[in-house]
Amino acid sequence: MDLFPEKTQKTSQDFPLSVSMRPAELGDFVGQAHILGKGKLLRRAIEADRLSSLILFGPPGTGKTSLAYCIANATESAFVSVNATTSNVEELRRIIAQAKLKKRSSGQKTILFIDEIHRFNKAQQDVLLPDVEDGNPVLIGATVHNPFFSIASPLVSRSLVCELKSLKANEISIILNAALKDKERGLGKIKIKAAKEALDFLAKTSEGDARRALNALEIGALTTPQALDGVINFNLEAAEESIQKKAVVYDHDEDGHYDTASAFIKSMRGSDPDAALYWMAKMLTQRSRSLNLWACPRRASLWPRPAFMSPARKNPTPVI
Repeated sequence: MDLFPEKTQKTSQDFPLSVSMRPAELGDFVGQAHILGKGKLLRRAIEADRLSSLILFGPPGTGKTSLAYCIANATESAFVSVNATTSNVEELRRIIAQAKLKKRSSGQKTILFIDEIHRFNKAQQDVLLPDVEDGNPVLIGATVHNPFFSIASPLVSRSLVCELKSLKANEISIILNAALKDKERGLGKIKIKAAKEALDFLAKTSEGDARRALNALEIGALTTPQALDGVINFNLEAAEESIQKKAVVYDHDEDGHYDTASAFIKSMRGSDPDAALYWMAKMLTQRSRSLNLWACPRRASLWPRPAFMSPARKNPTPVI
């Protein structure tokens, strides 16, 4: 007798709203028109079922995992998902062997989705090369880092690389409204009266991250007390309380660090004091080593002097 029987089937209530609201078809996918719009390369490859390997990179919450699900459904392929932080070579070889067996027995292809693929070392990535080149399994890798620097070049050369961009505010508003109306996967069964300014606030504050906006909507709507008529009034105040401060994208030794340092230097050279102070504040917040330049007059003196700096001072101190 099993005292703790496992559930055989999970419902949408067992998952966060950001997971249960993932689209199943390309027609329901919101955003990324630059790669999924009508006539675009990725869209044509999916519809023609000619996708051999794909690497998706972009900020969190832009639809990398959701797009992988949509591709599996559109191509009627088996879908296997792993995370590079917990997977290993043994698991990869087992998945590849099962994919080959499924292909021989039923003719169905397998899509292997690897989240955080940049965390695989070179040996783990090399395991994928022979079978990825044969097209079974079809690899879809997702990463927030630039794959040309974080993934082995042989694997990149065998893949179609697509960049996903942060979602626009109006696109996130579409996603939030769909979650409020959907009675099977979303919050449609609950009587929620969401103010337009509250949804607009979430769409803007989430800064292109749909997952963050949906999580805020879920926690805000489900924790707000019901009114006397049984309706949950999700107003601007509730939205402001439910959204969390977004972490600053800064990694000290990769793209985030160098992009910020580059933007700071270009702002100095372009005589833009507001931009220079913004990028400097970002580096100060993250305690960047690049700010050692400010404490080193000898190195700083090599910089070109922007117009907004005081000509009477030898040290590069901005005039505020």
